[in-house]
Formats: sequence, structure tokens, C-alpha cells
Amino acid sequence: MGKIWLVGAGPGDPDLITVKGLKAIQQADVILYDRLISMELLDHAKEGTELIFCGKLPDRHFVQQENINEILVEHAKEGKQVVRLKGGDPFVFGRGGEEAAYAVQHGIDFEVVPGITSGIAAPAYAGIPVTHRDHGASFAIVTGHRKEGADEEMKWASLAKGIDTIAIYMGVKNLPYIQEQLLKHGKPPETPAALIHWGTTAKQQTVTGTLTDIYDVAQKEGITNPSMIIVGEVVKMRDTLQWFEEQKAAGIEP
Repeated sequence: MGKIWLVGAGPGDPDLITVKGLKAIQQADVILYDRLISMELLDHAKEGTELIFCGKLPDRHFVQQENINEILVEHAKEGKQVVRLKGGDPFVFGRGGEEAAYAVQHGIDFEVVPGITSGIAAPAYAGIPVTHRDHGASFAIVTGHRKEGADEEMKWASLAKGIDTIAIYMGVKNLPYIQEQLLKHGKPPETPAALIHWGTTAKQQTVTGTLTDIYDVAQKEGITNPSMIIVGEVVKMRDTLQWFEEQKAAGIEP
């Protein structure tokens, strides 16, 4: 019997994968990989490794999750070392929990290799610390795919009133709704906000504004997915701490 490795590829910069994650790639017989991983990581696979693309666009899944689960188990039952290579961390909006549960259900050994998640790494590369003694003692990561309803009203109220820094994944399309809910539930209109497009990669672009105008700023600058949304006073630190884009503009390799 083989084994399934749920590996976090990190936020985009290939150098940010963990040593353990890289070792898993090197020993894999099969790798199922996502759209947002760095393709450079696949260069570390051994000769003959089967590479299977399982990417997802916001409105299109190339391979359905149920099929991914089945493919993982099928190859493991053939005695292969199977790596599920995911952008960021497998258990942060990566459906790694579903895949792990499916492996258990079918008696397959699995291991989780955590990865650096974009909610921390993208703002770090933009010069925004998600916590800071003067600006933010609490930090939450949430999905931007939130829908209307009574339960959601309570969640937005908790986020608006109880959390200093909010990192929102997959939220560009729903940004007007996110703004509306945070403002409705008491987040001050002048709260700083940032969008970080393709964070930690050579294509990184960061725009800033306030909770009131950040959508207009994003529209004007043409910011689309994939982007992280950061809301909180910590965004103010970017003026002092931005380093990656300055180095990139100067032609300096980080």
C-alpha cells in the first residue's frame, strides 16, 4: 500500500516551500498539483513521476473534488507515493481535510506537510505585518465566498467588531459585499485596506485605500484574482516596511 502526502506549496515564491515539502516532491511517484503553485517546484520531481493538473479557476474546476479524492486513493492502492501539491497550506481553504478524511475512509496512510499560507505571506511581502503591538493584536483569515443569511450576519458582526486584522481569501469578486457587511456592522469607514495581487511572486502588485474606497481603487488599477484582501490598521505599516516591490523595482533579487 502506498501513501498520500498533502503538501503545502506555499504562497507562490518557490523558495518558500518547506524542506519537508520539497523532499515529498522529490520522492513522489504521482503528483496532483493546483493552478497557483509555482511550476518550478515540479522540476524537483524525479524522472518518470506522473503529473496530474487539478487546478481550479473561480468559476471552473478542471477536475472535481470527488474525482481528485478518488485519484489519490486509486494511486495509493497501487503502492505509489502520491503527493497532493496545493498552493499555500493544505488545511487553509485547500480542502485538505476532505482529502485526508477520504484517505482514512479507504484505509490509506497519509501525512500533512503544512505550507506558508498567503494570508500571512502576501502581506509580509507587501510590508504589512498581520499583527503589531500598536496596530493589531488579533488576526482572522476568512473566505471571501460568503453568502447572505442570518448566520452570516452574525459572523460579519463578529469580524467587524472583534478582530483587528482580517485577511480575506478569494474575495475580489465579492469585495463590494464585503465592504458593505463590514461597514454595516461597525468597522470604521477609514479603516486601512490593501489588495495584494499575485503575492510573493514577480507579478506582485499592491494597492491600498480605506474600507470605503478600496473597491474603487482595485477597479481603477485593474486588480483581479488571485489577490489577498487585508483590512486593518496594520496596513499603515506598508508606507514604512514595504521591501519586496522596492527591491523588485531596483532589480534586486530578494
